Formats: sequence, C-alpha cells, structure tokens
Amino acid sequence: MKQELVFVSLPVMGHLPSTVEMAKLLVHCETSLSVSVMILPFISGSVEVGFSDYFAALTAGSNERLHYEVLSAEDEPTSGVTNLENHVEKQVPKVKRAVAKLVKDYSTLPNSPKIVGFVLGMFCTSMIDVANEFGVPSYMFYTTNAGILALGYHIQMLYDQNKYDVIESDYEDSEAVLNVPSLSRPYPVKCLPHTLASKVRVPMSVNEARRFREMKGILVNTVAELEPYVLNFLSSGGDRDITPPVYPVGPLLNLDDSKEKKQSEILRWLEEQPPSSVVFLCFGSLGGLSEEQAREIAVALEKSGHRFLWSLRRASPNIFKEKPREFKNLEQVLPEGFLDRTKEIGKVIGWAPQLAVLASPAVGGFVTHGGWNSILESLWFGVPTAPWPLYAEQKFNAFEMVEELGLAVEIRKHWLGDLMGGKKMGLVTAEEIERGIMSLMGQDSDVRKRVKEMSKKCHVALMDGGSSQTALQMFIQDVTKTY
Repeated sequence: MKQELVFVSLPVMGHLPSTVEMAKLLVHCETSLSVSVMILPFISGSVEVGFSDYFAALTAGSNERLHYEVLSAEDEPTSGVTNLENHVEKQVPKVKRAVAKLVKDYSTLPNSPKIVGFVLGMFCTSMIDVANEFGVPSYMFYTTNAGILALGYHIQMLYDQNKYDVIESDYEDSEAVLNVPSLSRPYPVKCLPHTLASKVRVPMSVNEARRFREMKGILVNTVAELEPYVLNFLSSGGDRDITPPVYPVGPLLNLDDSKEKKQSEILRWLEEQPPSSVVFLCFGSLGGLSEEQAREIAVALEKSGHRFLWSLRRASPNIFKEKPREFKNLEQVLPEGFLDRTKEIGKVIGWAPQLAVLASPAVGGFVTHGGWNSILESLWFGVPTAPWPLYAEQKFNAFEMVEELGLAVEIRKHWLGDLMGGKKMGLVTAEEIERGIMSLMGQDSDVRKRVKEMSKKCHVALMDGGSSQTALQMFIQDVTKTY
C-alpha cells in the first residue's frame, strides 16, 4: 500500500534545506512512501540572501513521489514585525485546504497513496491540530540538536512547577547555573538563549515544549555518536513527564551545494592556498557586524598572521525588516591600509558559498555564528570551529560544542546580546579574537583530532548499518506499521 507524509516547513535557510534532505532520504529509503512538502509563506516578504535560486530550483523539481506545495502569500503583511507563532497560526487554514485537496485528488486516482502522518517543522506546532482533524499522527523534524530539545523540556517542567526564576533583566550577568539532567555539567544561566530568558518569549517557548510532547516521534538532525549523553537521557524517558521517541537521523546536509560546477573566484583563490592554512569567518544568512566589531576582527586577523577568507556584512538595524547587507565602502570601515597589507594572504567577501568553502582542503578553521547546520557542515568536512553566537539557540550550541563535547575552540566563555531578541551585541576585543584564531588554527590540537574522528563517525552514521540509517529505518517502520 502506498503511503504519504505531509511535511510543513518555514521557508528559511536554517530549516527548509535540511527538511528537504530529510524528505529526499525518506523517499529514497522506502519506495512505498511519498512526501508532500508544504512550504509556508515568508514571514516578512523578505527572501534571505542566497535563497532565491535554491527556492526556484526546489519548486521546479517536484515529481510523483516528492512534490512541493508553495502556499500562497496572499493576505500576508508586507511590512512590520510579525510574531512567528501568530504567522504560523494564520497559515493553518491554508494547510488545511491544501491537504484536503490532496485527499480529494487521491480519492479519484487508482492506486493513490494514503496520508499517514504530518512531519512538522519545530515552529509549526499549530499544525498538530490540522493533523488531528485528518485523523493522522504528528511527528516533528527538529532541525537543530538534541541538547537544546532536552533543555527546552527541562525548562518547561521547571516553569510548570513554578521553579523557573530566571529574570530577563540580569540573566546575562548571573552567576547561577541550571542542573540540567541531559547535560553532564552545570549549564550557566548567562548561556541561555534569549528565548528561554525573555519575559515575553519564555511562555511561548514553554508552550512549544508542551506541544512537542504531543508528537508521536521526533526526527532530530543529529548523530548518535555526537550527542550520546543527551540521547541516552531522552531515550530513557527524559524527565518525569512523557517525551516522544527521538530518531537521530543526521547529518542532513545539502551536499550538492559543495559541488559547484563553475568554480567561482573565491574557490579558485582557495585552490592556490596551502592545506589547512585558511581561517574562514562567516556568520550565517542573518549575521551582520557593527563597524566597530569589524575593525576588531580585522586587527585580530592581521596580528594572527594567518591566511583568511572573511564573509563580512553589516548588522541590520532591524533583522525582521531588513537582512544584513554588504558594507558599501570597506576602506572606510576597516583599519587604514588593512586591505592592502593583507591582500596576499586574505580575502574579504560578501556572501560565501559556505559548503563549497568548507569542502576546500585549504580551510583549516571556521569562525562561525554556530548555527546547527553550520556546525554539522564543519564536522562533515572535518574543520574545527570557534563559535561566535549571535541569536536563537547559538549560545547553547557554543556551550555544547566547547564545554560539553570538546569539539570546538573558545573565543570567549559568555556572550552578550541577541540579534533577534533586540539586545545589543557585546563587543568582542581583538585580543580575544586573535587568541581564539591562534588556538583554532593549531595543527596538532586535541580539538582538531577529535573533530577529524567525529567527521569519520558522521560519515559512517549515514552508511548502511550506521546509527542514523538504523534510526531512519525505525522511524519508517513506526510510520508505516499502523496502516
């Protein structure tokens, strides 16, 4: 019997590409399964840098077993900040109509698939109600790591027991720690993501965690060998409340992006550099820097003496209304003469083909905002990282990679600010950055050795009999056995 899963995803770089890879993997591994991916409208009408071409190619690539439904952006606001939860909630009628049409179309076709479940993005929990109306279970595709999932569960439990007393006004200066059972060491309150400290956001985050518990299962873009401690905790039932089964199926990466047929100027430059000699700095599609911070990085790079490839963009005054753009005149922003003095060893660019860069043998270290996709990409290619968190769960990612797993180099222990939370980023000094770069580029460091070992484990996990392949087969069995 043919069966179909309905995916619902936000159309953003941190979510949709890995969601698409998840859907591709499912239809590849189970021939009786098909997938329809419902792509919600953009929250602000603004398309992220580098996303338009990907989005167009995606929608043009629909086929019988994997097709994409782009939901209409009609009636969407074109300006102003829209609350993410409210935005997704407004899409419920559109998803309901689209699924109803699928069901109706399938009812008129011989040998058509039966919809057996929804797979929801981590911010699309409103769609659980739609799945319930169609009488099918909800699963979740969690695009980040298992550690932050378990942290969210723990904070939700504390909150519901009136034991969560983090105060937004002073959490970044707090010396308090949380004893989180899914972590092997105390978690500093000052490392909390803004969403788990904000007076406005905490109730929303707690409600999301409650709804996560309603899922029948959660696919996580991680690897069993990468997060063994937290995954053992989750598989043993987690805290005292019910938590759904977790399937670590990563790393799910759009590796086609690393195999560009046309070599760009950036990649040609990298081909001319010695192996593991270049430090790559890139802060994601939403990451921008102030002029003052850009100057501190420039000073650090020059003093370090290392070759560098620096993807530099200016900070947006409002990230919800305007994405980061390139500086108009680098000569006016960077220290006088910097570009001339470093032209033989360095390159300052705008947008970077990140996967292709990380795949280059010349790249020996990666200063990154620490988004989970970037971390997985660096591990896949065996490139050690120095996390520089800017928003979302990136402060937790930095703690996990540096403190918990020993797979990254520290620039600084605690970070101030959050680009999405409206909190001004604290200045990181040239001395701190230089020290981090020197540690990152050490060729015989323990971190580099551990990253190389984890890279091999990530590759093995996706092979037949590997941990991620086994978890995927378990998920497929759980989805299909009910029908």
